[in-house]
Amino acid sequence: MGTLLSVDEKTSLEKPEAPAPAPASAPTPVAMRASDADRDRVTDILRDALAEGRLSPEEHSERIDAVYAAKTLAELDPLVRDLPAPGTRAVPGPAAPAPGLAPAPHAYGPAPGTPMTSENLIAVFSASTRKGRWRLSRRTNAFALFGSVEIDLTEAIFEQQHSVIQATSLFGNVEVRVPENITLRGNGAGIFGNWEVDSAEAGDPQAPVVVVTGYSVFGNIEAKAKRGKRVRDLHAGFRDRLGR
Repeated sequence: MGTLLSVDEKTSLEKPEAPAPAPASAPTPVAMRASDADRDRVTDILRDALAEGRLSPEEHSERIDAVYAAKTLAELDPLVRDLPAPGTRAVPGPAAPAPGLAPAPHAYGPAPGTPMTSENLIAVFSASTRKGRWRLSRRTNAFALFGSVEIDLTEAIFEQQHSVIQATSLFGNVEVRVPENITLRGNGAGIFGNWEVDSAEAGDPQAPVVVVTGYSVFGNIEAKAKRGKRVRDLHAGFRDRLGR
C-alpha cells in the first residue's frame, strides 16, 4: 500500500529548485581603470613612435593629451593600436655603427628598463621648495594644505623626456616654473579656486615634456615658463650633464 503524502509535501516535490545565482563577473580588462604605470607605458610607445617618424609632432601632442585625460584602459588602447609594441620594429633596424665608432648615446639619462621613480612634495601649514640643480623624477606629487609648494625646473636635470607633476591644492598654493624651450601641458580643474597652466609647445620634438595634472579647491595651482631660462642642450648633453 502506497505512502500518503500531505499537500505541502506534494507541493515541495512538484516545485523545481531555483537555479543558483551566477557569480558576479569581474570587469573586463578594457573597462578597468587605468593606472599611472599604464599611462607611462603608453607614453613610452608614443615617444618611440615620434622618434621613429611614425607620428608627427602634432599627432604626438594630441595623443599625449589624450593619455593623461584617459580614465580606463579602453581609452588608452586606441592611442597605440596602430603602433608597434616596445622593443619591436615593423621594419629592419638601422645598420650597426662602423668599426671604431661607439653607438650614439640616448638623449636622456636612465637606460631602458630603469625602475620608474617618484617624489613627494608636501606642505601642510608650511612651505616646500624644490629648485636649483636637481634630478626631476618621472612623477612628482605636490600636495599643499594651507601651505605652499614651489617647483622650479629651470635648472633641473631631465632624466626622461616625459614627466608628470600631480598637483593638489586645498586652501594652498602650488607653483611650477619651467624653462621656456620645453613643452608644458596641463589637465586639471579649479573648484572655487584657480587652475592656470600656460601651455607651450617646444620647437624641438626631442625637448622635455612636462604635464601638470590635478585640482585646486579654494586654492591656487599655476604653471608657466620662466622667461630667459632655457635648457642648454636637448640632445646628447643630457648624458654629459649626468656625468655618463
